[in-house]
Amino acid sequence: MANQFGSSSNPVFRSGAMPDQFNADKRRRFYMDSNAGTVREDTRQQQTYAQQHGLPPSDKLEEQYNLPAHAGSQGTPMTYDDVIRKTVTSFAVLLVGAGVAVTLASMMPGAVMGLAVIAVLGGLVLGLVNAFRREPNPALILAYSGTQGFFLGAFTWVLEIAYPGVAFQAVTATLVVFGTVLALFKSGKVRATPKLNKMFFTALIAYVVFSLINFGLVMFTDIGMFGMRAGWLGVAIGAFAILLATYSLVLDFTNIDEGVKAGVEQKYGWAAAFGLTVSLVWLYIEILRVIVILRSMAD
Repeated sequence: MANQFGSSSNPVFRSGAMPDQFNADKRRRFYMDSNAGTVREDTRQQQTYAQQHGLPPSDKLEEQYNLPAHAGSQGTPMTYDDVIRKTVTSFAVLLVGAGVAVTLASMMPGAVMGLAVIAVLGGLVLGLVNAFRREPNPALILAYSGTQGFFLGAFTWVLEIAYPGVAFQAVTATLVVFGTVLALFKSGKVRATPKLNKMFFTALIAYVVFSLINFGLVMFTDIGMFGMRAGWLGVAIGAFAILLATYSLVLDFTNIDEGVKAGVEQKYGWAAAFGLTVSLVWLYIEILRVIVILRSMAD
């Protein structure tokens, strides 16, 4: 959804959009002592090397030396606040897209679903492009947010007409899950582990294959709106998908935490925002689907 943060990263961060692993030892400077033939650590107080190469000490050089190795030539590492700002921007664009879809649906209900299909396909393409780019592109990431927002707005509008109040229920549940996972992660009670990561990616592949088959059945047969995901089987599959999306959030938080501590360049905050957007959109769709299935069964 190359370079990676390691085995704990989610599909977005396992792409070329994030720099190499951030081992603290890689940020140490070493040089060879030609007389002793040994390797010694280069410190800020060692002036001979700089003098030999005509580099007199200066405040600017001192400041650059203290920056993390991956902070880039501009000396601006990624911060938590920076990730928050970019994530808020991404979701603001998503909400605008959803608002446009709802507005059009109220005026042209027959045309909006066709546009929603185009939007979801466009979002899929943009999602893959963003996931496999070596450098994050803010314009492409925001375009993904806009197309996904349009699809979510149209999809939610249709379900809201059939099941009034379902949108509020799904949004509330999504925010509760997000807040709970974030609180548990900050407290240190929830962490991604290599064993859980292997299980997650195996389950994710199986779920994607099932979803593609089910989507084909919905599109080309009269099996119904949710295909094989109807009744209690649909609820069980939905609960499983919600667990996957929840763990995806844990991976996002882990990658952001590791990236900030390693001092990656500020631009990679867009990759973090993209990962969070993907996970939350996925979580919202799964929760919305489960609520609709339960309410249809109750009716």
